[in-house]
Amino acid sequence: VLNSANEVAVAAFLAGRLSFPGIAELVERVLDAHEVQPDPDLEQVLAADAWARERSRLWVAEGVKRG
Repeated sequence: VLNSANEVAVAAFLAGRLSFPGIAELVERVLDAHEVQPDPDLEQVLAADAWARERSRLWVAEGVKRG
């Protein structure tokens, strides 16, 4: 989740859609919204990755933490 949100946030920053401080703010927001699964299997890990990327993209598109 951390890596997924960070990748989306950095891409948004490089595209001019997110401020530099917004990277950390977006990642923190995604981490706060995520519900940790104890001992996840591969399917759960992939689902968490997809969820984090989608949530990050959604918040960037909505202009969250644009700067």
